[in-house]
Amino acid sequence: MAWVIGVDVGGTFTDFYASDDRTGTFVVLKIPSTPANPAQAIVDGLQSLCTRHHIDTTAIRRLSHGTTVATNTLLQRRGATVALITTQGFRDLLEIGRQIRPHMFSLQEDYPTPLVPRERRYEVAERMMADGQVLRPLDAASLQYALDQVRASGAQACAVCLLFAFVNPEHEQAIAKALETIPDLYVSLSSDVQPEFREYERLSTTVLNAYLQPIIADYLRDLSDQLAERLPQATLGINQSSGGLMSFDRARQFPIRTALSGPAAGAVGAIDSARLAETPDIITLDMGGTSADVALVQGYETGTSFDREVGGFPVRLPMVDIHTVGAGGGSIAWFDRDDLLKVGPLSAGAAPGPACYQMGGEQPTVTDANLFLGRLSPGGLLGGSMPLDVEAAQAVIAPVAERLGFSCERAAHGMLGLVVSNMVRAIRAISVERGHDPRQFALMPFGGAGPLHASDVARSLGIRTIIVPFAPGILCAQGLVVSDLKEDFVRTARTRVEPVQQELIRDLTEALQHDAEMWFEAEGLAPEQRSLHVVLDMRYVGQNFELSVPLDHAVLAALFQGGFTDRLCALFFEAHDRQYGYHNPAAPVEIMNYRATARGKLYQPAPLTAVMPAPPQAPAPSGMRAVYFAADTALQTPIYQRAALKPGHTIQGPAVIEQLDATTLLYPDDTLSVDAAFNLRIEVSRS
Repeated sequence: MAWVIGVDVGGTFTDFYASDDRTGTFVVLKIPSTPANPAQAIVDGLQSLCTRHHIDTTAIRRLSHGTTVATNTLLQRRGATVALITTQGFRDLLEIGRQIRPHMFSLQEDYPTPLVPRERRYEVAERMMADGQVLRPLDAASLQYALDQVRASGAQACAVCLLFAFVNPEHEQAIAKALETIPDLYVSLSSDVQPEFREYERLSTTVLNAYLQPIIADYLRDLSDQLAERLPQATLGINQSSGGLMSFDRARQFPIRTALSGPAAGAVGAIDSARLAETPDIITLDMGGTSADVALVQGYETGTSFDREVGGFPVRLPMVDIHTVGAGGGSIAWFDRDDLLKVGPLSAGAAPGPACYQMGGEQPTVTDANLFLGRLSPGGLLGGSMPLDVEAAQAVIAPVAERLGFSCERAAHGMLGLVVSNMVRAIRAISVERGHDPRQFALMPFGGAGPLHASDVARSLGIRTIIVPFAPGILCAQGLVVSDLKEDFVRTARTRVEPVQQELIRDLTEALQHDAEMWFEAEGLAPEQRSLHVVLDMRYVGQNFELSVPLDHAVLAALFQGGFTDRLCALFFEAHDRQYGYHNPAAPVEIMNYRATARGKLYQPAPLTAVMPAPPQAPAPSGMRAVYFAADTALQTPIYQRAALKPGHTIQGPAVIEQLDATTLLYPDDTLSVDAAFNLRIEVSRS
């Protein structure tokens, strides 16, 4: 068995990337998504992929899946009916939250309606102390009352979140045992979902997990049943928001971990492509049909965020640090009450899609503008299998132009300028606003629409190098193929960083390492496949929030030799300097969370080989067409097919590079070269 397949289900398209790890060859496929039943596109696409490329299904050893089911369920509020059991007196914490206005300058806007209404929140009499000691035992009568209420409520899932359960889960586990008497009830315990401090975030995350459990369980059960018939030898994995794989069984238990499954896979794929391009510092731009996701990568590593919001609800889980805006090919142009033109976040999606798809879309979108300006081929998408109608695009752009008093070409160009501005603001949020100069990074665009807008984004930010991967529209699926198995462990233990606490710090770190070793053994990972990354959440005593301080191998080794607290403080001071520009060496420091990330390497790609320099013949264009690089000015532009470009080839702009999964726009005076890994490397002119 040799084939590994990555399947990324997006809002508009479902992408497949299949790699044969014996030879290093790979094949790709892109088909329209089936939003009503995402599994259908996976099954149909898999059959088409295997038939078209003569892949024996018994030779497929792994299928990794990036899913949007959890995200869409939260955004559309179509999850399960959930009940909540919590400590007496904490019933309303779900609504009280942090008492921070969701929008600073809006006095009317409120938080989303809680997913568990007050009448389905039940209290039990119990109290655990911050040190894990039982102050008040779990009261049997109040527990029985809560069970009766949950049973009568008709809830499909129940979230259980008790005070200080992350220190001692004894009472939560007793409640879970009692809930087993209610048939077909899914149960989420906060001590399992994310056992760390900050009560509101832990409660919100647990409720979200319960809200998703029945939906994700049904989806994965249906998908695994269908795949079992077709892939009898394959192991199945789901991508997590943290950028690693977990089993289908694990995903059924913790579906909230898949909330950013697809975008995280894109970041992993981008890092893999950056390694092949030997460019360690990149800014990723994943622009699809509905949204654009951006991330900053330094030294082939992306950051991890622990406090995110999905659908307006806080999630306390490790996630790839990605910033998302509503800017995609399907983003709709509209006029606000101030009569100003806006683009996004509302999207035409896959159904009905942009007007040029001829599937019932009646509103102007970014894709319509690109087609009308000649940037997309009138021959259609997906190698011509998905025709596009230029006249339909013009028909929906015309009312926008009339209202603005512009020509259709200028109105379409303005639509693209607005969507580019949205993406530029997102990149500034993860770069400039965090002290990073985007000009020191290369821009890596991917997704179906990323390479089409990359030059405009790069020029706005002063970025001079653009790297377009070999299959940019399939990069999320490629990321699923190269992803590792991953599991995150955390323990909350407030610990002063001082010599008297050295033994406790050592014991807690050892306990995490032991948990990771147990996971390695359970997954059957060989020693050479294993890696462990330890991070401490540290802060000055009295601060509200922590900084993540990674421990390298030298520091970990010192933990078992004594005298290491000074080194821990020095690492924290360095992190504080990077974040805030100063540190106070005299102030006491404490650790709040001990974290470990265990990885199991699953995929070792065959090395890519390419002949350099360029082949003797320069690439020949496949045609010419008029393309608007600026409003009201069209240039006759050569069209190249990506498959004809070989390592060493160079092209001087203007040009359009077309391929199955994406279109790359090369501006006048820009220079494109093909590197040894078949990436397109664009040097942006300074003119």
